[in-house]
Amino acid sequence: MLITLNRPERLNAAPPQMADEIGAVLDHLDGARAIVLTGSGRAFCSGADLQARGGGSISGGRASYNALTRHYNPTMIKLAELDVPIVSAVNGPAAGIGCSIALCADFVLAGRSAYFLQAFVNIGLVPDGGASWMLTRLVGKARATEMMLLGEKIGAEKAESWGLIHKCVDDAVLLDEALALADRLAAGPTLALGIMRRNIAAAMDGTYAEALIREANGQRVAGSSADAMEGGISFLQKRKPSFTGA
Repeated sequence: MLITLNRPERLNAAPPQMADEIGAVLDHLDGARAIVLTGSGRAFCSGADLQARGGGSISGGRASYNALTRHYNPTMIKLAELDVPIVSAVNGPAAGIGCSIALCADFVLAGRSAYFLQAFVNIGLVPDGGASWMLTRLVGKARATEMMLLGEKIGAEKAESWGLIHKCVDDAVLLDEALALADRLAAGPTLALGIMRRNIAAAMDGTYAEALIREANGQRVAGSSADAMEGGISFLQKRKPSFTGA
């Protein structure tokens, strides 16, 4: 499934309504086995729509809090807890909440002209959308601090060298590469992939012993699946498996 942020006249700045619309799509995947997130036009997402959040006014703090807790955060949780893999195709800027949306994917591909920006410090705000959690785990404390406290652009090539993203590619082939990767994931054992997503996320906070138990429980579920049976049979028959996600 391809989900495109579509407000190109605003560089896909995301008002609360857009967060709700993404969440509604995630509630009705209709059998989709992988998701590609991208933006229309010249940007992935330039951040939350400040006008919709109250801007920088004195009353903006409460408006921002309400927008995050009622709209943006629930959608970020849905993205994190999906049972299918996500690929982001980052075209142009991914700033503010847009950076968080892009980086929530399992695989982040970025065009060479793309960049990632924690712009909050430049307008007297703090990172949101889970950025302070994600960035420290993706690139470590020092680089996360650089991104958040200095508020400077991190280009796609630098992001790749940092390990912030999966791959930097030429702009012209970005969406094709993202769709090809999503097709590869969709052809895999998606029940097992969903368990892997949850185990990876939990391992970032839990202990080694807890990870072992989660893996054992996951293996019990995956090992009883039709895909596991197909995988075993296809291995013995020396052919490519045909997974169904069941």
